Amino acid sequence: MSQTPDSAVRAYIEQHRAAFLDDLTAWLRIPSVSAQPAHADDVRRSADWLAESLRRTGFPVVEVWPTPGAPAVYAEWPSGDPGAPTVLVYGHHDVQPAAREDGWDSEPFEPEIRDGRLYARGAADDKGQVFFHTLGVRAHLAATGRGAPAVNLKLLVEGEEESGSPHFRALVEERAARLAADAVIVSDTGMWSADTPTVCTGMRGLAECEIRLYGPDQDIHSGSFGGAVPNPATALARLVAALHDEHARVAVPGFYDGVVELTDEERALFAELPFDEAGWLRTAHSHGAHGEAGHTTLERIWARPTAEVNGIGGGYQGPGSKTIVPSSATVKLSFRLVAGQDPDHIEKAVRAWTAGQIPPGVRYGIEFRPATRPCLTPLDHPALKSVARAMGRAFGQPVRYTREGGSGPAADLQDVLGAPVLFLGISVPSDGWHAPNEKVELDLLLKGVETCAHLWTDLAETWRPAT
Repeated sequence: MSQTPDSAVRAYIEQHRAAFLDDLTAWLRIPSVSAQPAHADDVRRSADWLAESLRRTGFPVVEVWPTPGAPAVYAEWPSGDPGAPTVLVYGHHDVQPAAREDGWDSEPFEPEIRDGRLYARGAADDKGQVFFHTLGVRAHLAATGRGAPAVNLKLLVEGEEESGSPHFRALVEERAARLAADAVIVSDTGMWSADTPTVCTGMRGLAECEIRLYGPDQDIHSGSFGGAVPNPATALARLVAALHDEHARVAVPGFYDGVVELTDEERALFAELPFDEAGWLRTAHSHGAHGEAGHTTLERIWARPTAEVNGIGGGYQGPGSKTIVPSSATVKLSFRLVAGQDPDHIEKAVRAWTAGQIPPGVRYGIEFRPATRPCLTPLDHPALKSVARAMGRAFGQPVRYTREGGSGPAADLQDVLGAPVLFLGISVPSDGWHAPNEKVELDLLLKGVETCAHLWTDLAETWRPAT
């Protein structure tokens, strides 16, 4: 296998570092908050800005794809080499809401560089991690002398990820022929730490529901009627208490159907990571660890399914007392799913379980939101090995493997396109995704650039997919 000279790649990146950061900060100034209708024009402006930037990068095909919500940006750059793999890079250009009064030390949409860090909403999630691909492909071309990438390179950057990607799957299904790829690279993730570079091999799926219980037709006097009519708040408390057994396993029958268990190799890889549970608890702002018996903390958050109460309420919530039997009570639940679980099956199982928890005299309703499927990259996949090698060259040390406890739309790409999903991210836990003072470490951002510069050559020279 030929080697792109590391020195040539680094020299090119250093030469273009200032212009790269100037462009990124210009993009970060656009408040592309998809969740807030007042910023709809800004999300469109963000898409247009990225499209123009990709044209300047050299992509011969760049298009803005409308959806019923916010637009996505698509670009492609054919390799010209027969048999070259086709790789689709996914990311998103929308961001979470942010305001100075939320606790930011600077204006969230006025990027600032302080102590080697770039602070702005979207710096890590996800504009910074999308944008490193633009300098990465240019460094790849400059160091190899190629006129086009070594792979057929495609980009899909959506505008609604921070709003749950409500139109993403339909977009992928509609444009499946254009998006066809041998592998998908998701750059909307992170790694263990600056000192321990890692590649993520899987993300959990997500199913969410709201259950509302109804008792009397209005709030009623607890002295005149209490103890003689069913109380929906009490029924809801019993339902929530029944959600887990004494071993913290989800007690919904059929919930664990199809779960892909961890292999001994995966357990060993998790164990290699320098995990400090006390430090992790501080980050979690928690006073103790808890979860399914028989599994470590990392296994619980990466490779085991969960059921969580996200919100619960019913009856009087004001100061003092109001002695009533409330007319209704509500709980919001979320279920993180792992490889092998089917969200449709989970919804049916939860619906059936809920029906069995409702006492006579209580009515109920249950509503599910659109689900996200889990995805998992096989450890022996050749494209995963390319990602690990490229990242290892950039960081100058071996790369370890993690999973992520969160969820995203990557599984839609896997399902519709039938391609393996790989993760390439350089963000670290301290970057503060969705929080005040979100930032990206500039040294790590440029390591992402360097990884891309090596990755396309590695994939082209070591992997010839059957398609």
